Amino acid sequence: MMTELMEFNEVLEHFDPALGLEVHVELSTASKMFCGCSTEFGAEPNTQVCPVCLGLPGALPVVNAKAVESAIRIGLALGCEIAPWGRFARKNYFYPDMTKNFQTSQYDEPIAFDGRVEVEVDGESYVIEIERAHMEEDAGKLTHVGATGRIHGADYSVIDYNRAGMPLIEIVTKPILGTGAKAPQVARAYVALLRDLMRALDVSDVRMEQGSLRCDANVSLAPKGSAELGTRTETKNVNSLRSIERAVTFEMRRQAAILAGGGRVLQETRHFHEGDGSTSPGRSKEEAQDYRYFAEPDLVPVAPSKEWIEELRASLPEPPAARRKRLAAAWEVDEKTMAAIVAAGALELIEATVAAGASPQSARKWWLSELARRANEAGVELEDLGVNPADVAATQELVDKGELTDKLARAVFDGIIAGEGSPTEVVERRGLRVVSDEGALGEAIDSVIAASPDVAEKVRGGKVQAVGALIGQVMKAMHGQADAARVRELLLERLGVG
Repeated sequence: MMTELMEFNEVLEHFDPALGLEVHVELSTASKMFCGCSTEFGAEPNTQVCPVCLGLPGALPVVNAKAVESAIRIGLALGCEIAPWGRFARKNYFYPDMTKNFQTSQYDEPIAFDGRVEVEVDGESYVIEIERAHMEEDAGKLTHVGATGRIHGADYSVIDYNRAGMPLIEIVTKPILGTGAKAPQVARAYVALLRDLMRALDVSDVRMEQGSLRCDANVSLAPKGSAELGTRTETKNVNSLRSIERAVTFEMRRQAAILAGGGRVLQETRHFHEGDGSTSPGRSKEEAQDYRYFAEPDLVPVAPSKEWIEELRASLPEPPAARRKRLAAAWEVDEKTMAAIVAAGALELIEATVAAGASPQSARKWWLSELARRANEAGVELEDLGVNPADVAATQELVDKGELTDKLARAVFDGIIAGEGSPTEVVERRGLRVVSDEGALGEAIDSVIAASPDVAEKVRGGKVQAVGALIGQVMKAMHGQADAARVRELLLERLGVG
């Protein structure tokens, strides 16, 4: 066991990384993959179940047509070939969260295969080849009760079968090579692209914190220049873009330290820990033959017609890359700024804020600075911060009307994040509106001038820049609820400076 991780730059001196990303997308269908149970999130445990998804004897599954349609649209958007005919299979394994003890999936006949997408990191393009995109059902949810939150060390576990049978598309890449030091960022950019694509297709809400999109990150290292891949580990169910980047970085450093010390990397699954960005062992990793796949006898094959496939192809939305180019032109931003917007996960948020009435410049200002900073400090994605585009647009409207300053707007965001309501409700509750009573403002200005005669005299003597100190004192006296530009005008007027 290594005593410490290898520094990242050392890793790249001695090893070449290879990635393999398996992304599970939960489809936004009204019912489950093979039964009519609701897919609504957040219901009471074990209330959205039936004999089919519980695997009771004699219950027969039926394929969800909407899920098949979504799978084909996803495959087409990924540049995949669509299989003209394919069967489901039973994937046999010990599933404590599946009562029938097998998962209905696709094995050697996926609905979509041989695709490719392209991602950009720091101005450099990377081609990601798609091995397959196949349909399957999700398992239930195990909650391990105890200090560790994991099965190891838990006092007991409880099972919620509501998620069992939820329709999933699993998108599997071919080995991703040649990324070097950018491997963690490429992994993040790829999953971000999939998230954007699924939203554009309207096939999933891709709420990563709810498990609607999650990534299994396979990482291996090989000696520099080796023609063979190293032994891989699979970090399971990573559920945020930030965490994907951190998980890949940690595994590269961990594996490099083992190999540099003469050790052997074990082929295993691993758990990611949000707190410190580390991974820990799960179980030994199975190969395909260990699952004893065989054709599902209770389901007919899926055979989409060429006409249907072409009809779905014609319904595809604007590709994310083309959309970014169009928005960059509309917002008058350069490629570097657009790249920063995408990297921050702010593209949809800014677009929705503009649609809600804000200018592109103000929307970009809030999401890329103030709100991005808060999200980073909280360790969450921007969309999970608790502020939505309508909130930002409404807050900026109050600024534009002169009812708030930028400083007061930041206090409004404090209130929204704290759950105090809409921007107008927060303004009223906290008394944040800019003071428009120039009588009260004049009194504050007179008091500040009287308290700082030396500074006032400097301004009268021609050192106009010194007025900044007086402005700060007035703003403090007004608790930030004054327009700084108007304060400056009144101060100079009082001091007789034209």
